[in-house]
Amino acid sequence: MAGSIEELLDLLYTEIEEAKNAPLNNDKCVIERDRVLDMIDDVKAELPVEIKRAKDLVANRNDYIASAKREADDLRDQAEEYAKRLVNESAIVREAEKQADQIIADAEEQCRMLKTAASDYCEDTLRRMEEAVADAYDEVKHSRAKFRSALGAISGSPAPRSQSAPRRAMYDAEADEDDE
Repeated sequence: MAGSIEELLDLLYTEIEEAKNAPLNNDKCVIERDRVLDMIDDVKAELPVEIKRAKDLVANRNDYIASAKREADDLRDQAEEYAKRLVNESAIVREAEKQADQIIADAEEQCRMLKTAASDYCEDTLRRMEEAVADAYDEVKHSRAKFRSALGAISGSPAPRSQSAPRRAMYDAEADEDDE
């Protein structure tokens, strides 16, 4: 149907917002149950895709950190090799050790900065993803509560259940909101 969770939620919101009011009640509306349930199913189907994207970001961050560490190790190896070549003269050796230490310190600092930047980027992306998923969840709860209200207004009471079918507890979005 639509491409992203945000688009799906916008469609769901529009569907509910544009629904006709129930007779004699402006707070309740009539919506196409199958259409709204299909939209909710699409949101559920899209969530694993969003989660996979977040996992891919974490994997990319780990690759980035590993690459920075390899680069730092290469720089350290180059510094050590350079220092070994200059071992013949003590003044040159002292200067080489000083430069090697500086190169190592610079490489470690660069590695730390790259790791921090990658971690910050991933943290921000995961935070935004978490907010989007939370918003989607809240929107689904809100829509479901409206749907139940509309269903109750249309039928006057919940539909009777068959005596042979076991009774299943129904999720109550309003009670869930009260618990928060």
